[in-house]
Amino acid sequence: MHFKLVVAFVEDEITEKLMDAAREAGATGATIINQARGEGLKQQRTFFGLSLDVQRDMVMFLVEEHLSRKVMEAINKLACMDDKPGGGLAFQLDVEDAVGVKTQVEYLSETVEENL
Repeated sequence: MHFKLVVAFVEDEITEKLMDAAREAGATGATIINQARGEGLKQQRTFFGLSLDVQRDMVMFLVEEHLSRKVMEAINKLACMDDKPGGGLAFQLDVEDAVGVKTQVEYLSETVEENL
């Protein structure tokens, strides 16, 4: 079984909804890193030297490769990443090897067969 790592940077207020959407699309879980920061085309605004950043979360999903695009599309639809500046960013990376997923492989095998 081959996996992709889907990484999403989203506003912290939608993280729970994002998790629900990703699960519906086939993700079996995620790791969330809170208080990520970033900057896009425009510099962040400041007020008397204090940054007015929106808090972001970095959400990482280890997803079976046949389900990864569906998960990415669910994330994009929920976060409107393509529709508004600063809506977030998501990408996927190939995973060469992974351990700790043995208990999920049986479940994923059935799920992937149903979706193909």
